[in-house]
Amino acid sequence: MSRQLLLMALAPLLGLFILGIGNGFLATLITLRLDAAGESPVVIGWVSSAYFIGLALGAMLNDRLLLAIGHIRAYGSFASLVAATVLLQGLFFDPAAWFVLRLIGGWATVGVFLVIESWLLTAGDATVRGRLLALYMISLYAAGVLGQLLLGVVDAMGPTAPFMTIGMLASLSVLPMAMIPKVSPLMDKAEPLSPLRLITLTPTGVMGSFGSGLAVAAVYTLLPLYLQRNGFGVVQVGQLMAVMVLGAMLLQYPVGRWSDRHDRQMVLIGIGGFCALISAGILFLSLPPWGLAGLLFLLGGGVFSLYPVSVGHAADRAPAGALVRMSQGLLLINAIGSTLSPPVISPVMTVLGDTGLFWSLGALGLILVGFFSWRRSVRPAPVPVAPFSPSTPLSAAGAELSVTDEWMQGALEHEHVEDLSAAVPDVAVAEPLVGPPPPDEPHIVYYDGPTPADVEEEGTEVARPSQG
Repeated sequence: MSRQLLLMALAPLLGLFILGIGNGFLATLITLRLDAAGESPVVIGWVSSAYFIGLALGAMLNDRLLLAIGHIRAYGSFASLVAATVLLQGLFFDPAAWFVLRLIGGWATVGVFLVIESWLLTAGDATVRGRLLALYMISLYAAGVLGQLLLGVVDAMGPTAPFMTIGMLASLSVLPMAMIPKVSPLMDKAEPLSPLRLITLTPTGVMGSFGSGLAVAAVYTLLPLYLQRNGFGVVQVGQLMAVMVLGAMLLQYPVGRWSDRHDRQMVLIGIGGFCALISAGILFLSLPPWGLAGLLFLLGGGVFSLYPVSVGHAADRAPAGALVRMSQGLLLINAIGSTLSPPVISPVMTVLGDTGLFWSLGALGLILVGFFSWRRSVRPAPVPVAPFSPSTPLSAAGAELSVTDEWMQGALEHEHVEDLSAAVPDVAVAEPLVGPPPPDEPHIVYYDGPTPADVEEEGTEVARPSQG
């Protein structure tokens, strides 16, 4: 990676890191404040879901604003709106107003992610794009870990201090983007595939993306509620949430390498069973704080790996021309799952108690195992053509641009092989030659000797066995 490219990528990555510190503990802070005010899990769930509704709306609409005004001005607009909504939440407390502010905040936050993703993915060519994405993920997850660790420290400064800190960080994140040269990457708009078309094309990818949205939103918004109601203070809640995000950061890549070397459907079955097993461990084992931290580390690694492996599986199945639109469609499916998660799971916590969160996660894991197993029995796996690339479900345009050259080349080769197999009829292995073949009718001999010259005769074509 050239020094010029690294310097060009440094500004958006630094902006993301600064904003991500505050955004990393905002969801936890809102859950804790609503619970401390005596609000029910249902109310907490709906306020939390507003953020994900905003994400879904932004994934569909924000690229139009970006195309109209450019990357740097769009970033400044979105980051300023994030700061304003958070500061307003600190000025007064009202669940209905917080619902509206969180919806606007989600819409603006996904706009920030959209700008940074599209900037990085168009900054370099295919030879460095993977490293730019890796830096993107490291910045995002590292900011999340640091933010969770700072929650207790900032909260001790006063009731409004956390909101002021998040607003300040969102405002400061504009500075790196504003100081870079005014160069706007080009971005084309592509409409996502409809959910019905996606279900027909890749049922496993759709179910995995939807299940990932349900699980990730649940652990982000309802896990702090479970921890606080089980005797953990604000500082400890922040630390345990940081451990979970750290597990997501450290375990996602090994899981991805595993999925590159094995059938992705089997990997998804393993992830679903693993999440169910960890949930059962939290439910039925009497754990000290360090034991709970260990299980949350593993749960974060499993839950956050569902989406990228599902996208990799979907890319294995998709025709070349549908890869971009498929990725956008799966992002929207994931956002829908995230939106529905808090309102669906919070009533379970009302009925079953705080442990209803892990009953729900365990049931979701088993449902995914059953669905993925059924799909594998219906349609066995092809040879994978799309290498795993760690990705975070953030914005539709970002996914459009994160479709790697390997995805496209692999899908083209896969489609070419299928076309050839359909065009060329099956040929049985020929009997050994007894005499010369009839004139003008080439005889096919499957080569199995040391050199073609040993078996090649006049009028005979030698067909070599494929290595795949």
